[in-house]
Amino acid sequence: MGMQRLSKTYFKSSDALFLAQDLLGKTLVRNFKNGQTLRSKITETEAYLGVEDKANHASKGRTKRTELMFGEAGLVYVYLIYGRYWLLNIVTGKPEIPQAVLIRGLEIVNGPGRIGNLLELDQSFYGEDLSLSERIWIEDSELEGEIISAPRVGVDYAGDEWKNKPWRFILKPIEE
Repeated sequence: MGMQRLSKTYFKSSDALFLAQDLLGKTLVRNFKNGQTLRSKITETEAYLGVEDKANHASKGRTKRTELMFGEAGLVYVYLIYGRYWLLNIVTGKPEIPQAVLIRGLEIVNGPGRIGNLLELDQSFYGEDLSLSERIWIEDSELEGEIISAPRVGVDYAGDEWKNKPWRFILKPIEE
């Protein structure tokens, strides 16, 4: 039985703070060129909310890199860190209010850089529409576990107020 792909309406429906929590337990699907398909549940996310959020790339204004975040929800926002890791983010909410959810963990791998490597992400994913893509999408699935929140990781440059926001969400499995 195939699961329901999340639509563009889903990503438009709320802000990154809500969707970062709601995406936990959903299934990320990646079709590779060789015909193989990877499916794994999302276990950790981070929210980046508007230009006032100093940890958000868009806090410095519109640039070639951040332009996508000011647009349509449901698009993939990838960027390169350390010259070798492509990080997977999903644009959410309403146009002109730049926000995104960073995918930090999957059932099979933790860490946004490792996820980028596993999914073989590159610049070509920038702007990919999750509602139409044949390469990558997210399917609805049941949430199993408890959501805990913690401060975001790797955003010390944003200052204490923004780095300490509890906008990282982790799916803690139900203990047997």
